[in-house]
Amino acid sequence: MSHQRPVVNAPARGPAQDPAQRPVSRGARRAGRRRRPDWDEYYMGIAMAIRERANCEGSRVGALLVRDNRILTTGYNGTPQGAANCDEGGCERCADRERYRSGEAYDLCICVHAEQNALLTAARFGIPVEGAVMYTTLAPCFGCSKELLQAKVWAVRYLHEWSPAQDVARPELRKIHARFPRGVKVVDLEDPRAEWAVPWLATGADE
Repeated sequence: MSHQRPVVNAPARGPAQDPAQRPVSRGARRAGRRRRPDWDEYYMGIAMAIRERANCEGSRVGALLVRDNRILTTGYNGTPQGAANCDEGGCERCADRERYRSGEAYDLCICVHAEQNALLTAARFGIPVEGAVMYTTLAPCFGCSKELLQAKVWAVRYLHEWSPAQDVARPELRKIHARFPRGVKVVDLEDPRAEWAVPWLATGADE
């Protein structure tokens, strides 16, 4: 007497399934997804949001220090804490843009730069910044570059170019930037608020 093994839950045979009705594979779903920003784009996007707090009459700049993919501190440019803001006449240079030519009289400007504010916040709260990366919406000036180097910040990533008004000073700034172990590099990212943040760039002037 022969014994046959029973067939349990055998699939019913029918017409072939329409490919359009098949579930989309995970790989196919991934291919159609929006591209995630890389880390440089991600942090620069945050820097652009930070600068919304700035009210300098010349440039609006946002900055943050990052180490091991963790934000340490943030900063934006403006007058010292407790002083009248730029749009309230707190800074003589910013208040009288007709009197002080573009690229001059920085010694009269009392505004603290965004990069400086990020560094000073770290110092105030005892946060080590050695080995960090500075993300800033405007390339750092001489003063900020020297301070970042002295604090042993390893790299700078910036959105918009800045250079001194005097031709002779530009090679000197490049020498300072060359001393950062991981370089000073631009982040290629669209800036829909560029005209508001750096209005002098549109005219080809200096800050």
